[in-house]
Amino acid sequence: MQVQDHAEIVHLLAELRMEHRDLDAAIDQLASAIGRDELQLTRLKKRKLLLKDHIARLESKLIPDLDA
Repeated sequence: MQVQDHAEIVHLLAELRMEHRDLDAAIDQLASAIGRDELQLTRLKKRKLLLKDHIARLESKLIPDLDA
């Protein structure tokens, strides 16, 4: 992995983590709302899970490969 790739991944991770936190707040707000939209809530939760998976994949790319 090149230095530029590493920096790009770190930057992307920061953006994805921020979006994940924003979704968490939106989910909490929607879940406590009266007359909430269950479909919208489900979509937000799925998006949050996809972001979590993407974050985990990017974090694994930052771990250096070690020869066994």
